[in-house]
Amino acid sequence: MNQQKNPAENEIQALPEDPANQIALVTGSSRGIGQSIALELAATGRYVYINHVRNREGALETLAAIETAGGRGELICFDVTDPVQAEASVAAIIERHNHLDVLVNNAGITDDMLMVRMKPEAWQRVIDTNLTGFYNVTRPAVKAMIRKRFGRIVNITSAAGQMGQAGQVNYAASKAGLIGATKALAREVASRNITVNAVSPGFIETDMTRKLALDETIKAIPMKRTGRPGEVAAAVVFFCSGEASYITGQVLGVNGGII
Repeated sequence: MNQQKNPAENEIQALPEDPANQIALVTGSSRGIGQSIALELAATGRYVYINHVRNREGALETLAAIETAGGRGELICFDVTDPVQAEASVAAIIERHNHLDVLVNNAGITDDMLMVRMKPEAWQRVIDTNLTGFYNVTRPAVKAMIRKRFGRIVNITSAAGQMGQAGQVNYAASKAGLIGATKALAREVASRNITVNAVSPGFIETDMTRKLALDETIKAIPMKRTGRPGEVAAAVVFFCSGEASYITGQVLGVNGGII
């Protein structure tokens, strides 16, 4: 005779803390740091949504790498600077799965120049992507997390937002603002079993930093090298893990000791 399962057993099997039951969204994950984060989250068993705007080829490469490694995921195309697109995309994920457990706000751009030469559009473009993009995606996501009483939000900020960087007033302002938003939101949602943390990379080997002359910068880094995207991804995965369930409102630097 078949024994009826205890409902509590089913509840335990579907615990949101189990990565195999989690849905993750990583913005800007078609290349670089975002791509590494998506790969590492998928390697832990999470179903990962790979966000892109124009770089569909890179997003497909991310998905192919995930699937080759035995992971699960799919592409989702939307612009984080567009509040309508962002809200509709998050809503589509939640409608399909009934939950969104992990959000990594990684999408970001630079438009570097000295402040005296910076056009208003260069300022606004960076703020819109790096800071307002966080708001556009996180607001609908956190509503769903509150209902489920579980969530892990990790924001990718920058050492520039902590120490400043000449020629990056717009970028530093956007990333410093993201740190403040991380700490404030963490206080708002902590009682709902939602953690909000930030990972702050220094100089990491990406397309963005390859354009820079880093010889003198590397001399100033105590570890005398640039970082790797996977080292940033490891910090993100830690914040999403059960081991970090009592950590919220924190900024973890992955910067070789430059700060």
